[in-house]
Amino acid sequence: MKYSLENIIIEIHNKENKISSQSKSVIDETYEMTKYLQDLLFSVKKYVVEEGFKNDDEEVHFFRTIKPQILGKLIYYNKIYRIETTCPVSNGKIYYSYFSNQLANLKREYVEHLCNSDFYRYYRSGRMDRDNIYFKRGNINYHDGLNSIVFEVDPDFSTFFDYKTARIIANDLLYSYLITKINPDENPDMVFKNTESPKDVSWTESKNALIELIYALYASNCIGFGKIGIRKISLMFQILFRIPLSDLHHAFHRMKTRAGSRTVFLDQLKIALEDYMDKDL
Repeated sequence: MKYSLENIIIEIHNKENKISSQSKSVIDETYEMTKYLQDLLFSVKKYVVEEGFKNDDEEVHFFRTIKPQILGKLIYYNKIYRIETTCPVSNGKIYYSYFSNQLANLKREYVEHLCNSDFYRYYRSGRMDRDNIYFKRGNINYHDGLNSIVFEVDPDFSTFFDYKTARIIANDLLYSYLITKINPDENPDMVFKNTESPKDVSWTESKNALIELIYALYASNCIGFGKIGIRKISLMFQILFRIPLSDLHHAFHRMKTRAGSRTVFLDQLKIALEDYMDKDL
């Protein structure tokens, strides 16, 4: 297919990095990402409807992995935009109460609509034996008492369960975002406001590169004899460079599925250091 999982992830992440580097507000960032992802989803739909799939495996792969990545991010950014455009402007009790309520709503939605379903357990366990039922078009079983949104899906571009998968992805991202808003120990935005840091100490590579470095330090147990968690290591770098990294976990999992080298930045570091060493010879 024209759209591979790797290409979609790279394309979305490049857009995220570009918008983030422009130092826009969260509201502006989420609005632009929502528009971008909506256009991307439309172009992918046009391609799928016009070109179709070569075989069943290609169709299943698309609706299990490719479309949910786009739709999941779209749901996530749209939700953040709605949350941020209605939240209190200060950082007092009302502010934290607001985000705590948002987290409670997310947990309630998770309990009512996700965690108790057979599909949720199937997807979380990594099973694939029912993929031909869940991720092929035309297999919606109305006897299962599905959510009424099933009547709004386009049968040419949805199996309904690709939407459920996207919701799981979106909820995971939203959970991480809300946690950083209500927990001061994991909220670099709050720390930045109370921390003096030289303006010239800035991270000028991509966020992905920094996350790659953070995970390498964590995996090598070279900070605190391996007793320091990934979140605390991440927070130290976020404070040092005054850069938010709210998508740490998912960024790492995207690295694991990279085409080619999975340690692009670390490879570049090694080459740069060896070149620097050679200059002194």
